[in-house]
Amino acid sequence: MLKKRIIICLDVKDGRTTKGVKFLNNVDIGDPVDMAAEYYKQGVDELVFYDIMASARGRGPILDLIARVASQVFIPFCVGGGIGTIDDIRSTILAGAEKISLNSQAVKNPDLIKQGAKIFGNQCIVLGMDAKRDESMKSGYRVYINGGRVATELDALDWAVQAVKLGAGEIVLNSIDADGTRQGYELTLTKLISEHTEVPIIASGGGGTSGHLAEVLTSAKADAALIASMVHSGEYTVGSIKKDLAKMGVPVRLDF
Repeated sequence: MLKKRIIICLDVKDGRTTKGVKFLNNVDIGDPVDMAAEYYKQGVDELVFYDIMASARGRGPILDLIARVASQVFIPFCVGGGIGTIDDIRSTILAGAEKISLNSQAVKNPDLIKQGAKIFGNQCIVLGMDAKRDESMKSGYRVYINGGRVATELDALDWAVQAVKLGAGEIVLNSIDADGTRQGYELTLTKLISEHTEVPIIASGGGGTSGHLAEVLTSAKADAALIASMVHSGEYTVGSIKKDLAKMGVPVRLDF
């Protein structure tokens, strides 16, 4: 049986790790390099680094910071934020990332997914999607870009299916409604996209307890759960979460 993955997200603003609720009121919580090293020691399966202001400010990735974080972890490392060209993808991989998350830039230029997958392989190209409940959309969810600031006309399910056809090898599905609330993941949308695509789905937004992770990894059929607040707060460690999940019958990697 495939193990379920626990992934920690470092949202980075101005070179520092930050955390907010529903993409608002972000506060500084530490140095991303030090935090990456600590979570690696704790046994996290993968690490995601998002530069949350890069697209909004119209700039590319911060390569020196990416390289410093990559030097501390020896697990899959995904980077997103401001990656808008093939050269950006190449330079980010050369800085130490194994995967590239395309979010706003993929919406603005879907061909970037196709070209990125063709050159670097589907396994390198991750669709990052920020979605919010909207009854006017076919699936009930609308896609947002620029760190959740700008609404698009894209339906979340339609965009997920299209992105996979273009070559995305994985989807990080972030619920704006649940982000930072620690009240549980967006189960309905996660299950919907899991059932209509054939790539791994990483649930993001709302994780607050080990039970929330167990729920999204089983009933909503997510392949991985992305967490931030629950470990950044110090209430949980990666190890304590994994032990809880194992007791609940969720297959996770415990060799750390």
